[in-house]
Amino acid sequence: MRIKRTTPTNGITRRTRLIAVTTGLVAAAAVAIPHASAADSTPFSAAELKSAGSAVLKADVPGTAWAVDSKTNRLVVTVDSTVSQAEIAKIKQQAGGNADALTIKRTEGKFQKYIQGGDAIYASSWRCSLGFNVRDSAGNYYFLTAGHCTDGAGTWWSNSSHTTTLGTTASSSFPTNDYGIVRYTNTSVTKSGTAGGWTSPARPPRPWAPPSTETARPPAPTADGSPRSTRPSTTVAATSSTA
Repeated sequence: MRIKRTTPTNGITRRTRLIAVTTGLVAAAAVAIPHASAADSTPFSAAELKSAGSAVLKADVPGTAWAVDSKTNRLVVTVDSTVSQAEIAKIKQQAGGNADALTIKRTEGKFQKYIQGGDAIYASSWRCSLGFNVRDSAGNYYFLTAGHCTDGAGTWWSNSSHTTTLGTTASSSFPTNDYGIVRYTNTSVTKSGTAGGWTSPARPPRPWAPPSTETARPPAPTADGSPRSTRPSTTVAATSSTA
């Protein structure tokens, strides 16, 4: 009798095959699961974020605005439609080792500069508030502010880093009075006719004129011809509205 030997299909063989299949699934899952990059997980210090902001400012690319997002711990740089990819690369290059702290977001349209009543204005060594935007009969634009601000001040800026010039002091009166007027030299800044965000429809800044004097007219007589008042005429100052 001839006996034919066969390899038995026992439990050991089945377990070996099951382990092999399981190992393959685990390896595939490891490839499929996304992993966070070092840049996504690295926390940035306040000093690093401040340095990144300074780098964006130094890159000096028009059409950009930036602020720290405390939720993502990143400096969000918003760029308008005028900013090219080359300019974005310039910003990142300027940031250097802090480039990973930047999040670039694009927005439609074009940024414009506005300044209005109540906004902060900066002299060489101190900060004040803009009162109202005004213009003269020739169409030249000025803004009014306090005289204790313009006293001793020449050039004015819209930011504390003194990168955006507004204009120069044209007239100042302090301490007898307390008013000053600054003539705009920056033609790219929009001179809004609002104060603190409030405005009335279609109301541009009103013309401004220097104070003038006139003699008050005496009161008209009554019906019987007697004067209404015996008080002498007085001199009053008349100024145009700057609201």
